[in-house]
Amino acid sequence: MLVELIVLTILVALAFDFMNGFHDSANAISTVVATRVLTPGQAVLMAAVGNLIGPLFFSTAIAATIGKGIIDTKAIQAVLPPETFVVMIMAALLGAIFWDLVTWYFGIPVSSSHALIGGLVGAALVAVGPNVLLAPGISNVLIFMVVSPVLGFIAAYLLGLLVMRLVRHHSPEKTNPHFRRIQLASAFFYSLTHGTNDAQKTMGVITILLLVGGFLSTFDVPLWVILAAHMSISLGTLFGGWRIVRTMAHKITHLKPYQGFCAETAGGLVLANMAGLGIPVSTTHAISGSIMGVGATQGVRSVRWGVSRGIIGAWIITIPISAAVAGLAYLVLHAFIA
Repeated sequence: MLVELIVLTILVALAFDFMNGFHDSANAISTVVATRVLTPGQAVLMAAVGNLIGPLFFSTAIAATIGKGIIDTKAIQAVLPPETFVVMIMAALLGAIFWDLVTWYFGIPVSSSHALIGGLVGAALVAVGPNVLLAPGISNVLIFMVVSPVLGFIAAYLLGLLVMRLVRHHSPEKTNPHFRRIQLASAFFYSLTHGTNDAQKTMGVITILLLVGGFLSTFDVPLWVILAAHMSISLGTLFGGWRIVRTMAHKITHLKPYQGFCAETAGGLVLANMAGLGIPVSTTHAISGSIMGVGATQGVRSVRWGVSRGIIGAWIITIPISAAVAGLAYLVLHAFIA
């Protein structure tokens, strides 16, 4: 029973990873689509490749944070039978998948990462109680929910101003072709950091399951888990969530090629630094803040702040809603399975 439950839950985790790529494909391709540097099909293929090879460049520090820094897995193992523990993880994943599906349907760019963290918190609260929640890790997530888009905004705004100053004596007709070529590199860089950051969350969850099942004795992410997570997120990106692409690419602000370059570079730098520090942040928040920042270089009215406020509102309710759904899912699953 336990092995079958673990296998099923790993499949659900990879389905979440696929949904993450499907939902968050807009993060990696929206700017390059908005500036018409690549067609949607070309952009999705580029992003899928970037997501796939991301683990060649970064560590698995974020996976460790998700696996050991949000909920106290040892304390939970001391209280719950292994089967019930696995059911709790499955419920957390279902809560995250539910919120991803709802926000995808309405074209709202929210964080799959925060949906997963909310799912873990909600399922653990219902299954065991608040004593197994790790306050430092959760606090870091909440702090960087604000910090990452602000960093993206500031970095993109400053980089945008610098680029504008450098090319101020040249016409757009002369500079746009150059920035279209440069944007290919910045978009691919962002795809690398996007895949590395987001796929690691699923790696952390699967590694927890392997520990619970006795397949691992220490929290070390196996190579097959790394590859499976990146394959799943790459396939999700390959299919693409076009509803969210439209919001990110066209509704926040109108992007020119140099602005696309600035947004992708700023967002990628934020994600690369957070991955190195092992801090799980939202790729959605990072690139949204960057798009707003580079748009603001053209003046406050260049950014559609009404759309931006709606996006930020969805960010705020992501963790509570996914937590509530995960808690309910645990009660239902526990009644029938464990």
